[in-house]
Amino acid sequence: MGTTRLNSLDPVDMPGWRWSSFLENAIQALAPFEPELYDIQPDFLQKEGVAGSRSNPLNVQTMTWACKTNKLRQVRACCVEAGNFASVCNFVISPFHTYELPFFGADLVTLPSGHLLALDLQPVLKSDQFHTGFVWEKLIPLFEKWQVRLPDGGPIPEEARTYFSPGFLWTRLPLGKQADNLIEDVIMPAFLEYFELYLTLVRNANPVISSRALLLLEGQKKYMAYRAEKDPARGMLTSFYGKKWTESYIKRVLFNL
Repeated sequence: MGTTRLNSLDPVDMPGWRWSSFLENAIQALAPFEPELYDIQPDFLQKEGVAGSRSNPLNVQTMTWACKTNKLRQVRACCVEAGNFASVCNFVISPFHTYELPFFGADLVTLPSGHLLALDLQPVLKSDQFHTGFVWEKLIPLFEKWQVRLPDGGPIPEEARTYFSPGFLWTRLPLGKQADNLIEDVIMPAFLEYFELYLTLVRNANPVISSRALLLLEGQKKYMAYRAEKDPARGMLTSFYGKKWTESYIKRVLFNL
């Protein structure tokens, strides 16, 4: 076991965790926004467990890095390292509903079956052009730039389409050197460009009127409820730490609006 994390801004240090450079780059880019501690109870800051069989036990770790700023209600990364079984970074930014901003989402997942990789600026009100137009006009060129260099990840379930933009970059890659190269040469720079676009939107965002804020809040609550209900990590986390801890973590930390 490494150093005990005392607060949400303490570094995530897990030997072998393949997504560390993504989180480190994001933290560095957030520095000008003067990030503050985000209150997370110790049991969710850092959790260890054992999976696998008695004859072949597998040590697993989950850490949560998080912050808030004057415009961002929650910036958080769920970081999981379980050796050959799983290496995960689920990175989500939730803005305050008083700003006309989308969510930022990055899912970076390595499993024995391969890599599942997704980036998006997810709309709060997808059918509202005032909310989406100024985002998509900048996001779609980035998507087109990087999408041609990656295999398609497959169809999105109909019920989920409300929560993704036309710039949803989504791919599946088999394990191996070719995938490692694509992660370094395509996924990383795409992540940085999507993230820089998002931070530019945050810099330029001004408070909205109260009636608009209430509409955005309603959209945010629907998004969070959907994500909490459909979180694909639920089964994995339950197998590591049990149902009680997992349900509390999903609802009180990951999707807690």
